[in-house]
Amino acid sequence: MKLTLTEFVSLDGVSQGPGSPEEDTSGGFTRGGWFVPHMDQDFIDQAAEWLGQADALLLGRRTYDAFARDWPQITDPHDPFTARMNSLPKYVASTRLTAGPWKPTTILTGDTAAAIAELKAGPGREIQIHGSARLAQSLFAVGLIDELRLVVAPVIVGSGRRLFPDGSTPTGLRLVSSRTTPGGLAIHSYQVTGNPDFATYTGAADVSSS
Repeated sequence: MKLTLTEFVSLDGVSQGPGSPEEDTSGGFTRGGWFVPHMDQDFIDQAAEWLGQADALLLGRRTYDAFARDWPQITDPHDPFTARMNSLPKYVASTRLTAGPWKPTTILTGDTAAAIAELKAGPGREIQIHGSARLAQSLFAVGLIDELRLVVAPVIVGSGRRLFPDGSTPTGLRLVSSRTTPGGLAIHSYQVTGNPDFATYTGAADVSSS
């Protein structure tokens, strides 16, 4: 299976608390909900299409706790995400949890990277990470993420945890698709290519002939 990461970020790279002021207030964060004003039907359709490709979800503990609290409470039969989010198998990377209330849930303990690699080796389409930035950073470091789906909101939040803080693992990416929605969201899909390339700019002629 392919391991994909879907992440909402601001223009200054913040990924904390996109969905509401109460979603994640850790570290004294008070600016949650910055993503919601820019959502539109184009984004909903794209997100639903992505979720339709999932055979399992992989989450960090903090994101799992928030999702397990919120998703079972959504009862709108026309919501394009609820039934699938609640029914998909969930895998949680955590040293604290021993069981998960949001069924079906499996807690990954011990060598998490090895457990995730084993999941990827099984049959299926995609294991999807949503949010869970700290987990994503650790999986970038060991080369387990195959595709990054980045949804950039046109806002500068000014504080909060960033998806790629200083010290993140250098990673090469190849842009495979890009578009914007009427609400101003920039949706980019990247294939992870391994280590990044570095070079020296010596003039426009070198660039145009490469």
